[in-house]
Amino acid sequence: MKQPLVYEVDLTKIQGDGDFPCPNCGVTISPEDETEDVYRILETKVKDQSLKELVIQCNKCGSKIRLVGFVVLEPDNP
Repeated sequence: MKQPLVYEVDLTKIQGDGDFPCPNCGVTISPEDETEDVYRILETKVKDQSLKELVIQCNKCGSKIRLVGFVVLEPDNP
């Protein structure tokens, strides 16, 4: 059985609303898509209550994509 390809996407280098093409097949992956028709979440990595990495799998080609570069938003201090 063929091993799926693994890619890394740095979210800090994506312009726009977070949509990006699968690095292998080009299908658009959107954070707004909650249906799991295009991709599914395989693993989440959290450190100090902040999301550090998300591993997803493209449903079209089977590639695994490591999403890194999550920006931690600081709460407003009045």
